[in-house]
Amino acid sequence: MPANLPPQYYELDREFKKERDPYEKLRLAKELLALMPKHKGTDKLQAEMKAKISLLKKEIETGGKKHGARRVDPFSHFDKEGAGQIVLIGPPNSGKSSILDVLTNSKPAVGDYPYTTRQPQAGMTIYETVPFQLIDTPPISEEQFDSFMPNLIRQADLSVIVVDVSTPGFEDRLRAFFARLDEKKIVLCPSLPEKIEDPRFCFKKAIFAAHKYLDENGTDGLKWLREQYAGFVIVPTSILDDESMESLKKAIYDSMGIMKVFTKRVGYDPDFTDPVILPIGGTVEDAAYVLHKDFAQKLQYARIWGKGKFEGQRVKSNYILSDGDVIEFHI
Repeated sequence: MPANLPPQYYELDREFKKERDPYEKLRLAKELLALMPKHKGTDKLQAEMKAKISLLKKEIETGGKKHGARRVDPFSHFDKEGAGQIVLIGPPNSGKSSILDVLTNSKPAVGDYPYTTRQPQAGMTIYETVPFQLIDTPPISEEQFDSFMPNLIRQADLSVIVVDVSTPGFEDRLRAFFARLDEKKIVLCPSLPEKIEDPRFCFKKAIFAAHKYLDENGTDGLKWLREQYAGFVIVPTSILDDESMESLKKAIYDSMGIMKVFTKRVGYDPDFTDPVILPIGGTVEDAAYVLHKDFAQKLQYARIWGKGKFEGQRVKSNYILSDGDVIEFHI
């Protein structure tokens, strides 16, 4: 029986065979498997691809230590912590490290000269009780694009493009930044497309931090950025302006497509220190599953407190929650 593979499969297969980064190779392998029609003519092909996926996962898990395997760069992957992983990326000397320094307890190398950051560094920040992982990264330019960077961007939940809008010539450096990403078929966009026509390309959601907007020329640079990248969320930031840094954290939270809900035990006050994080549109049942699978299966009903709701309103498991709701589960 013929396989009847779609034309894009062959294009993607060529990319798969050329790719050397194991994380990207794994992503392409999963895309290839998804493109295969599911019938007897592709049974063998599916089995072979599943075996390749298994080997790639093993290579990544072992760090490529097996004899003959390609060594996996230790900087190409960070275990995710908190409600989301956000990478700070951008041209040289744009202020990524200073943002990490202000928003987290990390102490990255900060300097007034390009290429201060040599390797990625992670730190945690909190917005309204919701923790996020921020990763500072080396710059991306015509001269530099470290081999571990593409996978850091691909694996992150959100990218923050940090641009020093006060320094003359930042426009050319930003164009070079996007050109280098194009080489790796990474597309930063204000929102993810509903359908990806070409699976060789990796689309990632991003926002801008228009950094140093209070410095000389910063206002003009901010105006240019807003004109050229009108579809993106653009947050003016400065380490001298605490309010702007809070605005950046809020923009990150809003762009993640998540919400926080709080729980309370019957007869007790709500616990506002450890929220349950759900995607927007999450239900009471979804929140229960985050706590424990068995707990969700035994759930009979819940009571809800929140904006625009009756206090202690009784709801079923399929009730759609809103950001900031308080839930009291009954089993």
